[in-house]
Amino acid sequence: MSILSANVRGVLLGLAGFGLFSVADGTIKFLGGTYHPVQIVAFASLFTLPLIGLLWLKERGPLRPVHPWLMAIRTVALIANALLVTYAFTAMPLAQAYAIFFTMPLVLTLLAWPILGDRVDAIGGVAVVLGLVGVIVALNPGRIDFGIGHLAAVVGMLMAAVHYLIIRKTGGVESSVALLLYPVAGQCVSAFLLLPSRYQPMPLHDLATVASISVFGMAGTMLMFAAYRAAPPVVVAPTQYSQIAWAAVFGALFFAEPMTASTALGMVIIAAAGILVVWRQERQKTLA
Repeated sequence: MSILSANVRGVLLGLAGFGLFSVADGTIKFLGGTYHPVQIVAFASLFTLPLIGLLWLKERGPLRPVHPWLMAIRTVALIANALLVTYAFTAMPLAQAYAIFFTMPLVLTLLAWPILGDRVDAIGGVAVVLGLVGVIVALNPGRIDFGIGHLAAVVGMLMAAVHYLIIRKTGGVESSVALLLYPVAGQCVSAFLLLPSRYQPMPLHDLATVASISVFGMAGTMLMFAAYRAAPPVVVAPTQYSQIAWAAVFGALFFAEPMTASTALGMVIIAAAGILVVWRQERQKTLA
């Protein structure tokens, strides 16, 4: 397979993966109008566990973590991420949530300096400043009422950044099954422990809708694994910003949240900053 065809395949797989993630996010927002975020996380993670079991039957990867303590920290971070991000999707417009989540590559650039020793060069500094400008444009302070949903999105994004820093620090030595199993199991146990006072009965069609979140999320994850096997990160990572279009479509069609021009412009600026970060990392690898 030529480099061109491999890159095209990586882009198509990435677009499909992030498309499925966007469908799952929209489904979470839809259910959030009726059910508490804790209940959504509890049942979505419960339905995901059998899918991880099927993946293990296929790959037979080791389940024992190579770095138990780092796996424990990563699991706690992703438990918090699941609860906070689910709440954010139910409490604020999709476009605003994505604008905050898209800043994660920029936060990683800053956190990787003290934690991993990656210095922030001029390109990284420009990307961070550009991303900050994008956030200001997208969220339009003064015209948007900031609430607990925005705070949840920021903290959830930081928890995801902790997860990715640990992945980088461990060098990808953990099996894909172990990487999925422990956080999802932790999310399931934690959410069900928090659920009793928040639970309300779910009819069968709503249970099926929650199950679809698990299917979309797992299928999206498998597509992203395949995308990164097919093409380098500098090619695949920018496909995340296709979620701008999904946020615009879903917000307008299903949630009466038409995307404003300032939000769209800000998200494009943030996306440009994120792509610059990915290009910088690939350039550093090439020079090394």
